[in-house]
Amino acid sequence: MSWFRRVKDGILTRTEDKTEAPDGMWSKCPECKAAVHQRALAENLYTCPECTYHHRIGSKEYFNILFGEAEMTELFSELMPADPLEFEDTKTYPDRIAASRKKSDLEEAIRVVHSAIGEEEIVVAAMDFRFIGGSMGSVMGERLARSIDYCMEHELPFMIISKSGGARMMEGALSLMQMAKVSGKLALLSARKIPYFSLLTDPTTGGVTASFAMLGDFNIAEPNALIGFAGPRVIKETIGKDLPKGFQRSEFVLEHGFLDFITHRKELRGKIHSLIKMLKLK
Repeated sequence: MSWFRRVKDGILTRTEDKTEAPDGMWSKCPECKAAVHQRALAENLYTCPECTYHHRIGSKEYFNILFGEAEMTELFSELMPADPLEFEDTKTYPDRIAASRKKSDLEEAIRVVHSAIGEEEIVVAAMDFRFIGGSMGSVMGERLARSIDYCMEHELPFMIISKSGGARMMEGALSLMQMAKVSGKLALLSARKIPYFSLLTDPTTGGVTASFAMLGDFNIAEPNALIGFAGPRVIKETIGKDLPKGFQRSEFVLEHGFLDFITHRKELRGKIHSLIKMLKLK
């Protein structure tokens, strides 16, 4: 038992000792505020069982959703960022990279894997927002470019799962150059008639949206994902007007013709598998 005193009222109250739940065991849905056990959330592919809100997840979780127990080969993980501009703000760029690696247990903001969905082989590049906001730097661009070359060499479909705050400012113009480089490589992939699927997740913004995220043969999004170039707050301040309800969310973007369809995370594996098989029939 324990005692506590209500100082204001001068009341002494006795309570039974209670065992508190360990930190991180429960998750509160940002949309409907329901409390969901972490195990149940994982079993539901990190979507709320009450309102289907899609929680943000990383590359590891997306690979598990798409490939399950299939063997996976990670590609181009040896490519690491340099510091050509010797950039420094509140930290040096190498220190920021080191801090992000320690915090996220990731080496960079994108990972690439060659595996199979059912019997259909595919190369998937997935971004991680935990690593400097999934920012697009020279390593991301080079890993994507080499992945496209790999797909052309082996005649494999390609998929990018975008989750990014945009260009990595610590690399300046070198970051912005990746938009043109990856877009040019995707044009070569298209000329070879090899499918490219783009999955836009929450959030997909900045230079990623302005380039390769919107160039898919199929542009797909998760429900209610933030998709846009500049954020809603910046746009509102620029034009001085209130924005429409749901502005820059998946459903709004689909309605205005920038997406092909929206898919629940539980249906993603089956959708991609069906699309690959359908395109192989042509």
